[in-house]
Amino acid sequence: MSTQPRLSIGLPVYNGGEYLVQSIDAVLGQTYTDFELILSSNASTDGTDDILRDYAARDERITFYRQDHNIGAAPHHDFVFRKSHGELFKWASGDDLWARDLVARCVELLDEHPDAILTHTYTAAIDGDDNVIQALEYPLHTDSPDPAERLRSMLNDGDLPGAIQADDFYGVIRADVLRKVKPHGSFYHADQVFMAELALHGRFLQVPEWLYFRRHHEGRALQANPTISSWSRNLDPKRSNKLVHPPARLVAEYILGYFAAVRRAPLTAAERRACNQVIRRWMSSRVTRRLPGQQKPEPIKYFGAVDALSVQTLVAGSEGK
Repeated sequence: MSTQPRLSIGLPVYNGGEYLVQSIDAVLGQTYTDFELILSSNASTDGTDDILRDYAARDERITFYRQDHNIGAAPHHDFVFRKSHGELFKWASGDDLWARDLVARCVELLDEHPDAILTHTYTAAIDGDDNVIQALEYPLHTDSPDPAERLRSMLNDGDLPGAIQADDFYGVIRADVLRKVKPHGSFYHADQVFMAELALHGRFLQVPEWLYFRRHHEGRALQANPTISSWSRNLDPKRSNKLVHPPARLVAEYILGYFAAVRRAPLTAAERRACNQVIRRWMSSRVTRRLPGQQKPEPIKYFGAVDALSVQTLVAGSEGK
């Protein structure tokens, strides 16, 4: 590209051929166009590489990379970020969909609030046929000016309806801040620790509309890797040896990761003490809720603005479906 784009979008994918065309079309159909798109195949063995090469040949905004072996989901996500050039960065998934105005609305919100470091929109869940099956409002207090409150909400409000679908990882992020946090790890719930550390650097803001569509299907990483060991192995194949990386270690790294994130974050001494207290209280609550007689959280129900949303209307490239 002749000029540096303001936004970089990174799409790392492994064997994502089933929904990949839809996802890329949704990205390229954004009303906001000042971006580069970095596509990378993690040594895919299906038709993914052919799809990515075809798009790269047709659009000068696109750069295509192929890993010569499977490096794991976590290093792969970091790879596309390290190849980016923009002031802003956004990860994309090979199976999710974006409404046409998603990026424009997120960038606009960041420009309106210089203190915010990430913006996203409400997330709706879709099935394999693009039917909206869940649409819940964002419940977390990540917009608080207090870093301890942001951390408290991320740790304790995860069972609230809508929290599991928040997907702030796929928001528009200030790249200079993203470079300051430790790259995504490969232990149990490493994604949660990664996002918590990012939130310690500044506020997250939400566009109060369902413009992000998260696809639920059996091949998605969470469904395909249900155990602690398999999840971590998917993030990084180096975790494959259970003798070296037993589940107990992977969980310990998860808990200790929060304390390490607080140490690294640009906080005052008082803020750091408050955040560490939040973590200790969270740990205590996690133990208590497992005691006999404690009521388990209600399962999240599928409800919300489902009937009012249409992927075919909102997402570029879906009009003819």
